[in-house]
Amino acid sequence: MLKKHGKKYVEAKKLIDKDFYKFDEAIELLKKTSTTKFDATCEVHFKLGVDPKQADQNIRTSVTLPHGTGKDVTVVAFVDEGDAKKAKDAGAVEAGTEALVAKIEKGWLDFDVAVAAPDQMKNLGKIAKILGQKRLMPSPKAGTVTPDFEKVIKELKKGKIEIRLDKDANLHLAFGRVSFDVAALSENLKTIVKTVLEIKPSSSKGSYIRSICASTTMGPGIPLDINDATAQSK
Repeated sequence: MLKKHGKKYVEAKKLIDKDFYKFDEAIELLKKTSTTKFDATCEVHFKLGVDPKQADQNIRTSVTLPHGTGKDVTVVAFVDEGDAKKAKDAGAVEAGTEALVAKIEKGWLDFDVAVAAPDQMKNLGKIAKILGQKRLMPSPKAGTVTPDFEKVIKELKKGKIEIRLDKDANLHLAFGRVSFDVAALSENLKTIVKTVLEIKPSSSKGSYIRSICASTTMGPGIPLDINDATAQSK
């Protein structure tokens, strides 16, 4: 059964009258096509020419957006009990390991990112499957397994995001809010595109970025001109 869109979506969709948009045009249009009363999230979606089943092509990294995402990121930290206060002072809502593991075992998952000190990873076995299914498991590739947990927590609170490929070789990333000005949204998106270009696997053959599409929460997709987006972001 086809999804039926509301009147606001249909009206917003009418504003998209080109096959592809230049970078600056797309950002301007993005702000006009928001269909919600709340301050919608601005998202970008990439289709990449890589094979996620190949270990060397399963992209996973992180990048700090210059203007943040506009979202208050909730962070927990798996650290030695003696370091719990440091982690909380840096911005974590919960810190420690034993009590935090027990809380998550009981079903608590009210957080966006988990950070872990390397020496605590061995203690996460009980909840590894739970965290893995929710894409919340700390990872060295994403920079969330680190001895410098205080710095990483602060970066996450300021706007550091994870870039992680899904099983169909897509990336789905938030890069701000509709209330951000055009310059801030543009700089955030350029930072993401630049990072995606920089982490191209050497074994990837053929076209690397197959498509880039921007949208707001519940808004229509705006296809970007790939050549222009990549040129603007270098």
